[in-house]
Amino acid sequence: MTGHLRRRHASAGFRYGAALLAGLAVSIVTGAAASGQAAATALTHPETQYEPMAWADLPGWAQDDHPAALATFLASCEAVLRGRGSDRDRRPVFAALRGACADAVKAGPQDAAGARAFFESHFTPLRISRLGEGAGFLTGYYEPIVDGSRFPSPEFPVPVYRRPRDLVPAVKPAPGQSASNKGAVSRRTASGALVAYHDRTAIEQGALDGQHLEICYVRDPADVFFIQIQGSGRIRLEDGTLLRINYDAHNGWPYTPVGRVLIDRGIVPREQMSMDAIRKWMASAPDDDVAEVRRANQSYVFFRVVGLSGDREAVGAQGIPLTAWRSIAVDRHLHVYGTPFYIFGELPIAGEDAATPFNRLMIGQDTGSAIIGPARADIYFGAGDEAGRIAGRLRHPATFAMLAPKGLDPAATAHGLPLPSPRPPRAPAMTAELSAGQAVTDPPLPRARPDRAVAADGHAR
Repeated sequence: MTGHLRRRHASAGFRYGAALLAGLAVSIVTGAAASGQAAATALTHPETQYEPMAWADLPGWAQDDHPAALATFLASCEAVLRGRGSDRDRRPVFAALRGACADAVKAGPQDAAGARAFFESHFTPLRISRLGEGAGFLTGYYEPIVDGSRFPSPEFPVPVYRRPRDLVPAVKPAPGQSASNKGAVSRRTASGALVAYHDRTAIEQGALDGQHLEICYVRDPADVFFIQIQGSGRIRLEDGTLLRINYDAHNGWPYTPVGRVLIDRGIVPREQMSMDAIRKWMASAPDDDVAEVRRANQSYVFFRVVGLSGDREAVGAQGIPLTAWRSIAVDRHLHVYGTPFYIFGELPIAGEDAATPFNRLMIGQDTGSAIIGPARADIYFGAGDEAGRIAGRLRHPATFAMLAPKGLDPAATAHGLPLPSPRPPRAPAMTAELSAGQAVTDPPLPRARPDRAVAADGHAR
C-alpha cells in the first residue's frame, strides 16, 4: 500500500542521507553479540534505501498465519543449514540467517503465538526499496497443468523437447544440473563447428525432428509456450499420471515478450495487457497469426523430467519445493535464499478490477531473469488454471519489509553511513530573508525514478 505512513526513526539522517547519496551501497553494521562491539560488514545492495520499522507498522501483521509462514521458512532452513564449503553463501546475511534457522529447527513447528514470537525475536523489519522509490513491484507465476500423451496423435501433435545433444552452453552445467538461463548458446555441427542454435521458428517447423528428443506431446503450441514462460509444468497423461517437467536449457536467442508485440501491433491495449489477455487472443485468433506473434519471441526452452508425482509443488532455485502463496522469487544477486519478506498492498486477487488487501509473510526461495532489484518479487501461486489466472493479472506495486536477522543491527547503519557535507555559511541575502521571517526551503531530494518495465507476459525463468 503505497500510501502507508512511514515511521519516523530516531536516526534522522538514515533515510535522508541515503536518498541524497545516489548510487551508494548502503551498509548494515553487524553487532558482535559476544563483545557488544560492531564489526563492519555489509548488506551490499546497490542503490537501495532501508527504513527500520516497528512490527506495529506492518498492516495485518498480527492477523497473518504465522505457523504457515514458519513452516515455509523451516523448509528453507533445511537448505541453509546443509550448505557447506563451496555451496555456502559468503554474504553476511547468510551467516546471520543460519543462526535463526538453527533456532527454528531446534524449536520445530509452533502454534500461532509461538510462530509470531519466533519471527519477532529473531528478526527486525526493514522497509526496503530502490533508492528514490517508495514501493516495490510484484508479479506472479504458477505451474501450468495441461493434458498430453507420451505418443503423438491427432489430438496431441505438439512435442515437448528435452535438451538437445548438440546444444553447447557457454558455461557447461554440472552433471545432473540445468544449464543457466542466461549466456551464449551454440550448436555443434557434424564437422565440429559451433554456430548459433535454431530459433523458435526453426524448431517449431521441425528442425529437431528425428533426434528422439520428445518427452511427451500436447494439444497446442500455446501449451508449450506458457510452460516455457513459467519454467515448469505438469502434463496430465491419458492414464491420469502427472508428468512433472522443469527447465533444463534454452536456445540462446533473446526473449521477446509477446505482450509487447500485441501492444505494438495495436491488438491488445497496453492498459488491458495481462497473461489472460494473451491466452484469450491466442485461443481466438487464426493459427497463422498466432504462430507469427509467438515466433517473434525467438527464445526456446528445453525441459527435463523431474518426477511422476503430482503431490509436491514445483522446485525453486533454492532446491526445495515451493509453497503456494508463501514462496517468492527474488533477485539472487541481492538477497539470500531463505530471507523472509513481509509484503503488503492491494492486489487483484479476487478479479481483474479487485483491490484485495494482501498482507503476508513470504520467503525468498526462487529467482528469475526478470526479477531485478531490492524490492522486486514474483509470487508463486501454485499449479493449475486458477493459479494461472491470478498470476497472469498481477503487475502491481507493493511495500516490502525485509526481515533482517537480529545478528544484523539496523540501528547501527546510520553510524556507518556517510552523510552530506556540512552546508556552507548562509549568504547575506539568505540571512536577511531569515531576519525578515521569509521561508527558506531545503534543497529538493532527487526525483523518484519510475518502476522498471516488466514483461506483460511473464519472464523466462
